[in-house]
Amino acid sequence: MKTSAPLSLLLVLAGALFAPAGATQQTSGGTAAPLQAQKNIEAYLRNLYALGPEVKLLVGPLKESPVGGMLETNIELTKGEEKENVKFYVSKDGRFLFHGELSDMTKDPLAENLAQIRMTDAPALGDPKAPVTIVEYSDFECPVCRKLHDTLRSILPNYAGKLRVIFKDFPLEQLHPWARTAAIAGRCAYQQKPEAFWKVYDLIYDNQEILSAANAWTKMTDYAGEAGLDAEAFKSCMASQEAAAAVNASHVNGEKLEVNSTPTVFVNGRRMVGADANLLQQYINYELAKASTNKSAEKR
Repeated sequence: MKTSAPLSLLLVLAGALFAPAGATQQTSGGTAAPLQAQKNIEAYLRNLYALGPEVKLLVGPLKESPVGGMLETNIELTKGEEKENVKFYVSKDGRFLFHGELSDMTKDPLAENLAQIRMTDAPALGDPKAPVTIVEYSDFECPVCRKLHDTLRSILPNYAGKLRVIFKDFPLEQLHPWARTAAIAGRCAYQQKPEAFWKVYDLIYDNQEILSAANAWTKMTDYAGEAGLDAEAFKSCMASQEAAAAVNASHVNGEKLEVNSTPTVFVNGRRMVGADANLLQQYINYELAKASTNKSAEKR
């Protein structure tokens, strides 16, 4: 789920003039002075989207980008407990501000994504040799993640032997008060009995509406019992630094892939944000067809 309503307005910004020619302070080489450019970007966005003082807008340092003549910066928008980061590109003369996906057509973005995903020591379901691997970065308290869970449960039987699902923790703690507790519970289930993770995974999502920060610990212990786990070992794990560190490592891995909302899914490295069942199946079917074509070509 997206973490900030105001920021959704910023995401439509593309190719916008953020300061009249000559309004930005420039160096002798024609590049806008970094600090002044950051101030101009903030002022422009605040004015364009009527962002008052209750919204904190932080423009990060301007850095070289892969595109000649363009700098890049991360803009952090915070309103109450809602927070999100978005990358923007800025022309070096301080005139144009652009948000969009930058693609280098000399590289394979799917292969690059796959190379960054840490798939070891993570709950996995399905044949390791399956032609399609789905990696989901999810938050147990996120309603859209529950929708993805339901979607996966409904479509997996249609792809027997063809799909492998890997779960990665990405709790959005600022939005969801019990998400981290649930993530640690899932990690403890996995550490004690890997196949039990998926039972706990189902129980958490199926009972999402009755869970709260007040009862999460107790409910997680109950779900561990239903999954056939040793209660004392589970409780000890829940209080351990090891499980917490594993959740943190999963989150850091997601950040490297620029995951900033949940669920974010990678289908053989192809990114999908949200729980669109039709799009997910489109990606799966495309990858299966490609694998079949490649296999036929190898036989020739």
